[in-house]
This record gives sequence, C-alpha cells and structure tokens, in this order.
Amino acid sequence: MHTMRLRKAAWVLSCAVVLAGNGFAASKKEQRAVAAPPDLLLEGGRKLTFDRALASERDIRGKPGFFKKIVDVVAGEAEYKAMVRPYGVAVDSHGRIIVTDPGIGGIHIFDPEQHKYKLIGRREKSKDAMLQPQCIALDAGDNIYVTDSKAGKIFIFEPSGKYKGVFGSLKRGEGFFKRPTGIAIDPETQRVYVTDTLRDRVYILDSHGQVLKWFGQHGEANGEFNLPTELLIKNGIVAVVDAMNFRIQLFDRNGAFQSAIGNIGDAEDALFRPKGISLDSESHIYLVEGLSGTVQVFDREGELLYFFGQRGTALGQFQLPAGVFIDRNDRVYVVDSYNRRVQVFQYHGLKTGGQGAMP
Repeated sequence: MHTMRLRKAAWVLSCAVVLAGNGFAASKKEQRAVAAPPDLLLEGGRKLTFDRALASERDIRGKPGFFKKIVDVVAGEAEYKAMVRPYGVAVDSHGRIIVTDPGIGGIHIFDPEQHKYKLIGRREKSKDAMLQPQCIALDAGDNIYVTDSKAGKIFIFEPSGKYKGVFGSLKRGEGFFKRPTGIAIDPETQRVYVTDTLRDRVYILDSHGQVLKWFGQHGEANGEFNLPTELLIKNGIVAVVDAMNFRIQLFDRNGAFQSAIGNIGDAEDALFRPKGISLDSESHIYLVEGLSGTVQVFDREGELLYFFGQRGTALGQFQLPAGVFIDRNDRVYVVDSYNRRVQVFQYHGLKTGGQGAMP
C-alpha cells in the first residue's frame, strides 16, 4: 500500500514537473493577452467598449483546475467544438448565446454563466433534415426558430435544443420557401415574419406556421425589394434589409410602407453589402456592412451616428461580418463570420429614449 502511494505521488509530481517544464503552455497563451480595441467615445457621454470574443466551446468552459491540466498532459487535451462559418446570433433570457453555423449545418448554444456548451442539428435525419441554418429568432419562451436557406423551411427547437417542429415542410418533403433568410417574431402578436429572398417577399405566419399574408414584390420602388435578407420587428415597426437596393425599408406590422434608410455611394453611410440588423435601448439602428467590415449605427431618420470596426483579423476588426444582436443590457453581438467568431461589445447609452427613438 505504501509503495502504491509513493508511485501515485511520484506520478502526480512527474506530471507537475512536466507541466512546469512546459511552462503551462495554455496559461502562457492566456498571459499573452491580445490588445483589445480602445473605447469608442460618443456624443453625450455615450461610449462603446469591447467585451470579449467567442470562437469555440473552450471560451466558455472556464479555466481548468490543476488536476484537469495534468489529465490533459497525460491523456491529451479534449477536443473543443469551434465555429466554422457562423452567420446568425441571438441571446435568450438566460444569457445563452445561440449561433447558427451553416458551415457545419448546426446551431451552437453557448452558456457562459453555467460554462456549458451544446451543438444541435438534424443533418443526418431522413425527414426534414436541417442543411444550412441561416438566421435565428427567439419567442417569449426562448424557443429557437431558425431559417434554412437550402431546405426552404423554418426549424423550431425547444430551449433545451430538443427538436420541436418545422414550418414550411410540404408533403413531398420539399420546402415551401424558395430561400428563407431573415426571421423575427412580434412579441405582441406572436406572428412570425420571414423574408423569402428569391421571391422578394416578406411572409407573415401565425404561431402555428400558417401563412396569414405576405407583402413585397421585385422592384426598386417603395415597398418593393431586390433580394431582401435580414429583418427585425420592434414596437410594431418591421425593418427589412433590402440588400440589392442598398437600403433598409421600414413597414408597419401589416406591411404598409413607412420609410427607407440608406444609399449607395462613396460616403461613410453608403451601403454595399448590408447584412444583419438590430436595435439598442435608444432605438438606434445597427446595420452590419459586410463589404467594409463595419457596423453602422443610424437614427430613426437615417442619419449615420457613428460606425465601428474595419476589415481585419484583430479584435474589433471583422472579415465578412454577418448577423448582429443586441440584448436587453445593450451588449452588442457581432458575427465575425470569416474570422470564425462572435465579438461582443458593450454600448453605454442614456437608456432614456435617445435621439431617433422609434414610436
């Protein structure tokens, strides 16, 4: 027994020596902190600060304990699932960060509070397989609604990740939508709004997936679309990214045109490849500009207030950014698609109904 104890102690000590000899490689990497971008100081005492970047399961697991490090040295470090080609993002009422990833045909669920991670998908299913999850919306119960641009359907999952059902699956298995992209849920009516990019339409569905009506057609006039993509709804206003008309169009919840924002050109507020859209607590409109690698922030009248980011790989820079989501605490989540990560910023606003507030 005494010999066994000595052997065990020697094994632990040898592992500790190996770890020390390696300088705790993982810890050294952590110590080589990458410089965060400086705070962006804005009008009226507002500011935008960098919070963190999230790229894989490792980023929310927490720091490993001493014996976990020993096991990793002896048995090899565990494999952590990472983002491949993230696109859409949303945050639920518990602070879980939910990211669609068409690169792997799945959905990442990161839980920073509980240090947990889950990957959900349906690629291997013979019926209603999920192929390319695109945009994401959450209802009042944190159920997850995801558009699939390839399958032509909308998939619904419970907060746990359990499959709940699908909208738009026809009898022969094909999808009703030609290319569903953006999705939003009206918290007041529970109606689901979906852009069908190839049909140049926005469909309005009830909570059971039945089509109530649709609005839009191909064109350049007010109320017409040329490849609409992402959308959002807040306070009865539906904002639609009209991608190839290089603008955002605003409608009431029944599809009546209200106004338009944006233009194409050389100015800082020009739109070339508009992608994700969201609103902060002051109802400022955040629009991802994929080509320039920036996030533009407009007021309700369409005036550019400021922008942040640029093309690159450093923190605070983006490569083909896509989705954006702002939670109730004004944390701004930007999907940095080509850099395979989500970058998180904190907006410090007045939170008292700032300029440009929607009615």
